[in-house]
Amino acid sequence: MKSIKFYYVFIMLITLSCKNNNADSQVFESKEYSHDTIDIVDYNGLQPYLETEDDRIHVVNFWAMWCAPCVAELPYLQQVASQNPDIDMLLVSMDFTNDVETRLKPFLKDNNIKSRVILMDDPDANYWINQIDPSWSGAIPFTIIFNKDKRLYLEQSFENEEDFQNQINQFYN
Repeated sequence: MKSIKFYYVFIMLITLSCKNNNADSQVFESKEYSHDTIDIVDYNGLQPYLETEDDRIHVVNFWAMWCAPCVAELPYLQQVASQNPDIDMLLVSMDFTNDVETRLKPFLKDNNIKSRVILMDDPDANYWINQIDPSWSGAIPFTIIFNKDKRLYLEQSFENEEDFQNQINQFYN
């Protein structure tokens, strides 16, 4: 009897995990993340986050803990995302992979970062930066805001919430 219950629970878990099997629901699953695990991706792993077929606003922000303007704008990004439930926020850390456990996770916790964070680890920066935006110099912070109809590439830091919200507002018109 125990083995039947086990298989029933196992089948239910598989069924539930397969529900909503489209690319956008898999990529942007939740508004808040615990950061117990942080995915480390190369450009091929990042690419699905850069595409959408829906009307929601997606924000992909490239940043690092060692980048002062990046760290300064994180609270503005978090605040605007929390005030706009239709925004899917992804923070792409450019930090070192060996710092994930010792520095990145504690940083995210200490700064109450709730957005999804992945770590970019692809040594061929000349290739993937050009693939993302040929006019991007590679400097961070760098933010992409997009939906299925519009895309903005912003090689700048946001000075305050209003500065970021003004960019988001372009998608509501």
